[in-house]
Amino acid sequence: MSQHAQKVRKPLRGRAMLAIPVGWIVAVFVIDILAPPGIHLGPLLVAAPAITPSIGGPRAVGFVAVLAVIAQTAVGIIRDPDEVLSANHEAQIAALALVGVSLVVFCVLRERREKELAQVRYVSEAVQRVVLPPLPRRLGPLRTASLYLAAEAEAQIGGDLYAAARTDTGTRLIIGDVRGKGVSAVSDAALLLGAFHAAARHRASLDELVAYLDRSVSWGLAEASGAGHGESFITATVLDIPDRHARIDMVSCGHPPPIVLRDGRPMTLDAARPAPPLGLGTLSQPRYHIDSYGFAPGDLLLLYTDGVTEARDGSRAFYPLAERITGWPHSAPETFIDRFRDDLLHHVGGHLDDDAAMIAIGYAGTLRTDRAGVSGDHTAR
Repeated sequence: MSQHAQKVRKPLRGRAMLAIPVGWIVAVFVIDILAPPGIHLGPLLVAAPAITPSIGGPRAVGFVAVLAVIAQTAVGIIRDPDEVLSANHEAQIAALALVGVSLVVFCVLRERREKELAQVRYVSEAVQRVVLPPLPRRLGPLRTASLYLAAEAEAQIGGDLYAAARTDTGTRLIIGDVRGKGVSAVSDAALLLGAFHAAARHRASLDELVAYLDRSVSWGLAEASGAGHGESFITATVLDIPDRHARIDMVSCGHPPPIVLRDGRPMTLDAARPAPPLGLGTLSQPRYHIDSYGFAPGDLLLLYTDGVTEARDGSRAFYPLAERITGWPHSAPETFIDRFRDDLLHHVGGHLDDDAAMIAIGYAGTLRTDRAGVSGDHTAR
């Protein structure tokens, strides 16, 4: 359905729903007139303007409130024809008018707030498209799909990040999570992404690239936050997937381990010697160890942030990623991401407490491999 059709149907639906409070006013009016002298149902008229804000805006609320006041006035005149209005009816009319004015003011303020939030979302989404655009669906021989779910509905972007870059020999990827969350983490994520894009194609080895990223993050975060070294950091996993070797080279910097889904079985790629998070290297001067794992056509590589595995359901149980995806049939990365999104949101009841990101990667077809490149592979568990 087009956006224009949706905009047309929404007002029409709202006008149709106005029949509910209007019908209520008519029903109370008729019953109150026919009721015995000792029974007064006029106070029930306040329910009509009270429910109208859930149906329409200030104009609809004002219309229903005026209609309720007219109905109450008519009831008073009809039931007490010898008097213009009794004191009881005057009090009820004044109360209805006060409630109606209050609800109109509330609706005006609500609409103003909604417009402000819409503007915030628009700006945030524009920032996200610039800072964290979706990955290309094709990266050399690889097919990819990416997913970002923000915990803050008004921000649409937080501290999780990912990026990819093509080199002469393969594809390099990074996924990370800035300490903290929300809009305040966007600048830190942009800092790391900028450093990655600047160096991914020029650093000869993966360990040199990670060392460069750590230095960039260490000084950049300290200058941006005004804090000392160690108070800000970014967990990350940096990978290199060669075009002609059926393997993955990986350096882990305190980030949750990737998973390879092979024949419906998830295998965790645990790092033998993980490094500290990026931004803490100046404190420990680490030597970055490169781990290698087999990765062949038919496998699906999953990179994710802790917002996925730490997502909780109503009983506060964590999302068991490896358990949930066990037995899932082999599918394209886009199909997997769609199914995963639905499963994760179902687990948490539709609302995340932390930002979550995931990348799914598979081969687009048959890989022409050089088996000499996989002799040192570790076995994933």
